[in-house]
Amino acid sequence: MDEVARPGRPRRIGASQRLELLSLACEPAQTQGRATPTLDELVERAVERGVVTQISRSHLQRILQAGDLRPHRVRQWLHSPDPQFRQKVNAICALYRQAPKGSVVLSVDEKTGIQAIERKYADRAPARGRARRREFEYVRHGTQAFIAALDVHSGRVMGSCTDRRTQADLVAFMEQVALSHPKGRVHIVWDNLNTHRAQAVWDDFNARHDHRFVFHFTPLHASWVNQIELLFGIYARRVLRNASHSSIAQLRERTEAFMAQRNQAPQPFKWTFAGFELQTGEPLRFKHHANVRSTKKGR
Repeated sequence: MDEVARPGRPRRIGASQRLELLSLACEPAQTQGRATPTLDELVERAVERGVVTQISRSHLQRILQAGDLRPHRVRQWLHSPDPQFRQKVNAICALYRQAPKGSVVLSVDEKTGIQAIERKYADRAPARGRARRREFEYVRHGTQAFIAALDVHSGRVMGSCTDRRTQADLVAFMEQVALSHPKGRVHIVWDNLNTHRAQAVWDDFNARHDHRFVFHFTPLHASWVNQIELLFGIYARRVLRNASHSSIAQLRERTEAFMAQRNQAPQPFKWTFAGFELQTGEPLRFKHHANVRSTKKGR
């Protein structure tokens, strides 16, 4: 059956021209320079290349919207140059799946530059149809570094606040970790920070503790593999966001209260990512232990 003629004016710009316009929108505005062209620049470029004889910027915008194309939006990502990326991720995920017999797996990192900020004036309470109002001015009372270790299988967390993040501060914290786990292997998962990579320091530390510690380094630019980052995200939302701390002591007190509250009923994160298939690079998944509850419940 022949298609019945549709009412209205036929399209002035055909399907092939629309595809060319979409392709133009994906081109950079300048070589090695500004990435996103403006609508006016796209109109000029389309006419210069003979894609169309003329087109308004509003018409072009509608074509981009219909094609679900938003070239002005950019999502950043960070490539890991580590040649052993997949192998390292798989080894850490295996530890998350099951700790070696008689050992514990701890995810360790430092959250630095935490500001003890006090709001200069009190907030104005929200009302119907009006959001909470907050004065812009604030008073700084100094900064803290939060060093923490998360037991990925029990969900328990231990940590401490320090004025700085130095090698000595980290070694002092790891001595506390050693006291909390006096027997058996302790697997440490952390990133490639210079204080973590000081081999002479950690060789001496391990010698003092019967070589019980095994250090696992996440791939370069892959901090998402470290479960402690999930805990730091919860800490930022529950303790730091929209907070007013009148002193460093109060910031420390609330940080300690946060850890104590989580340790009352510790819940491990539900880590479902199993790593990568080494040949194809396809992501793998595994079924976690039945006693592990979901991440959302842990929040």
